[in-house]
Amino acid sequence: MANPTATCETSLGTFRVELFVDQMPITAGNFVKLAKSGFYDGLHFHRVIKGFMAQFGCPHSKDPQSSRAGTGDGPWGTIPDEHPPGARLSNEPFTLSMANTGRPGSGSSQFFLNTVHNAYLDWFTPGASKHPVFGKVIDGTDVVKKIESTPVDKNDRPITPVKMIKVTVVE
Repeated sequence: MANPTATCETSLGTFRVELFVDQMPITAGNFVKLAKSGFYDGLHFHRVIKGFMAQFGCPHSKDPQSSRAGTGDGPWGTIPDEHPPGARLSNEPFTLSMANTGRPGSGSSQFFLNTVHNAYLDWFTPGASKHPVFGKVIDGTDVVKKIESTPVDKNDRPITPVKMIKVTVVE
């Protein structure tokens, strides 16, 4: 059975991702469940750092100016950390990775799109940062680059909000 894909329609264009449910069933399955519920529709990218990543998925980002954007969990709370020994997927450019607070088991609805190879964030490398990869952009990398290049304020928030209009999952 093939992995599901998600079409992510943003205010800057559309990109598609493959979700690695075959290797990361908890983390990718969480994204699928949230997307199918409509949770991601209407949210905004709340943190964008050129040469690093673009972060998305906080419920408080419905209001792109909210000071709470980046602090919220999804409607079903947190998920366990997923570090399967056979799924050593690195935080390479254009991969999707689970955001967390740095504490174990703190992933929820937020994720980020790596725009460079952030190997130091891999769960299987030494250090505190542990961010499992659960998908990869398969079409529309130019849109991801547009999001990454959008001007931001001192808090890394896009000056002109970048909205996720709709996420559609195809299984």
